[in-house]
Amino acid sequence: MSIKKANASEGILARIGMRIADWCEKWFPDAFVFAMFAVALVFIAGILLGENPSKMAVAFGSGFWNLVPFTMQMVLIIISGYCVASSPPVYRIICWLARIPKTPRGAVAFVAAFSMLTSLISWGFSLIFSGLLVREITNNIKKVDYRAIGAAAYLGLGSIWALGLSSSAALIMATKDALPEKLVEITGVIPLKETIFLRQSLLIALILILISIAIAYFSAPPPEKAKTAEDFNIEYKPLTVKIEPRQKPGEWIEYSPLLTIIIVLIGAVYVIHEFADKGGAAALNLNTYNFIFLMLGLLLHWRPRSFLKAVSSSVPATAGVLIQFPFYAGIFGIITSTAISGTLAKLFVEISTKHTYPLLVGIYSAILGLFVPSGGGKWVIEAPYIMGAAKSLNIHSGWVVQIYNAAEALPNLINPFWMLPLMGILNVRARELAGYSVLQMFIHVPVVLFLCWIFSYTL
Repeated sequence: MSIKKANASEGILARIGMRIADWCEKWFPDAFVFAMFAVALVFIAGILLGENPSKMAVAFGSGFWNLVPFTMQMVLIIISGYCVASSPPVYRIICWLARIPKTPRGAVAFVAAFSMLTSLISWGFSLIFSGLLVREITNNIKKVDYRAIGAAAYLGLGSIWALGLSSSAALIMATKDALPEKLVEITGVIPLKETIFLRQSLLIALILILISIAIAYFSAPPPEKAKTAEDFNIEYKPLTVKIEPRQKPGEWIEYSPLLTIIIVLIGAVYVIHEFADKGGAAALNLNTYNFIFLMLGLLLHWRPRSFLKAVSSSVPATAGVLIQFPFYAGIFGIITSTAISGTLAKLFVEISTKHTYPLLVGIYSAILGLFVPSGGGKWVIEAPYIMGAAKSLNIHSGWVVQIYNAAEALPNLINPFWMLPLMGILNVRARELAGYSVLQMFIHVPVVLFLCWIFSYTL
């Protein structure tokens, strides 16, 4: 192929994508360094705002372990998702899905669509299964760019997940028992039909899906320019778990489904009780999600020995989550335990008008999301003054939640916090995924802010 024809086959978006990806591979920091940098930046910002350095240091240390339960939940998302995917029935489905795309660009677009559509149901499901799907596709299609398809697997978390059923903010506002007292006084309960099921919210999700798939498709490098899994020295290993034959009489129970059946039946009763007692939306939280997937993984593996072998295989992918989440918890502690949050809140309310409010909420939520990457935890921080300002400006309260949701996902495209589980599955570093995520972010930011602003006039 001549140079002229090769350039024509690439397209402008592909050339831009490759340049950004190459730049990020050279300059984008490791995810752990990114977390350390964020701590230093927030600390410096606090000093500039007149906060006592000693007080911030105490807040950092005090908050360091506040995300331990959440860290464990994230670890179990990886482990339970891997266990389900590595079971023979589900692995066959993943292999079948992996055979659908036939070309490198088609594979990237397919993973992007799968990632985003499944994120509307559950971001945890999207993150894990999209990564596992990538592993199989890149084994079938040798010339697909590993960076582009890896970033496509992450699109659900960087685009529309918060507009779907696992939106922390929407679920909190729809659940009376989960609402902080301050919010009850301001807004009362806001049903899901006034948040994620608003016509305007569904339109934003549809527009972002179409735009994101198009970007993923046209930005994917042509085969002759692709950096494949082999280029990153990543060796393909099938997910299937093979267990050795029983060696000793005492091992019979490990190879028998008896205990599996008993435990899964007990678990099924609990899940049914949770959904009957709390309702579908309220019951489907991270704990319930992990519980269901662990029980499902146990059932699909049938034998305890097979299940435990799958767990052992998944543990290395959790290393980044275990070591880095405490640092983000420290950042969370600094922001919430000092005057930083209050200062920002006061400034936000003072400069807001009815016409600028949607833009300001979006920009503010996106920026804060770089340092507090937790949809539900960050909402609890922001909601009192965001919803209070919306009430005083007579703005649709449910739409405010959706503005937050749409903008809250934007920083995920460059913040390695949520990339960590996917990085573990794909055996890559943040700099390998960041390039094509940054390209998506450049286009998503103006589109999201514009849609949040223009749709506010229709409510």
